[in-house]
Amino acid sequence: MKIEKYLAHQHSKLKISEFNTDDTDEFKSKNEAAEILEKNIKKMSELQDKLYAQDKFSLLLIFQAMDAAGKDGTIKHVMNGLNPQGTQVYSFKQPSAEELDHGYLWRINKALPERGRIGIFNRSHYEEVLIVRVHNLIALSKLPEKFIDKKIWQKRFEQITNFEKYLYENGTLILKFFLHISKEEQKKRFLERIDDPAKNWKFSMGDIEERKYWNDYQQCYQEAIEATSKHYAPWFIIPADKKWFARLLVSEIIVDQLNKLNPEYPKLNQEQLSELNKAKEILAADK
Repeated sequence: MKIEKYLAHQHSKLKISEFNTDDTDEFKSKNEAAEILEKNIKKMSELQDKLYAQDKFSLLLIFQAMDAAGKDGTIKHVMNGLNPQGTQVYSFKQPSAEELDHGYLWRINKALPERGRIGIFNRSHYEEVLIVRVHNLIALSKLPEKFIDKKIWQKRFEQITNFEKYLYENGTLILKFFLHISKEEQKKRFLERIDDPAKNWKFSMGDIEERKYWNDYQQCYQEAIEATSKHYAPWFIIPADKKWFARLLVSEIIVDQLNKLNPEYPKLNQEQLSELNKAKEILAADK
């Protein structure tokens, strides 16, 4: 699979509308992709085990999308083979009163994965340049008024890129996924949630209200991704109209990037090897 074509290239002018939401690369069906997805999940598990044992790097996966694009399902299906002991999942909702009394990256810092672990963010600090921008909620952030000006969003893009560069230079590999769904497919999924009693709980009238801001969100996503897709924290635009392809593509990207990171089991020194041999002798003699 050509992963490169889904990458939002650094320094390139981005047009989200040019990325097809129903692209499936060379794959024709869910069954065709299922076998490869299974292999990727197994490979991720092997690489995670080495990452955890090495205790040197961490991996942060960020998922952003419009409502009903499939973030929860992608996380569930792609990550189901990982060891929970080495995985941390956070879903970021509306900031609490305590969180609003700190800078917007404070709650993000608290949720970052430890070395050796994989952190998964369902929404993230990017909400601060998406929903906050679309609905003009910046006044609720309690920022001093002198810092709220026409350049506030560019300043935040700069703050975010500096923050992510800091994480990268301290051993955190960051991969950011925008699940790109069409407005028509979102409508179809909303109707499914209404018609299927098992999915009713997923639906909210707030989803319909947010849909009115579709174009505003697309513009904000485009500007945020263009400004913050860097070699140390790349954005991938994932076609999400076909859930099975979105899951496969995300798994391909994660395996590819972990392979490049090349985690390895720690190598023991001579003293440690001698201890192992001694322990083996003691156990062998134990009746």
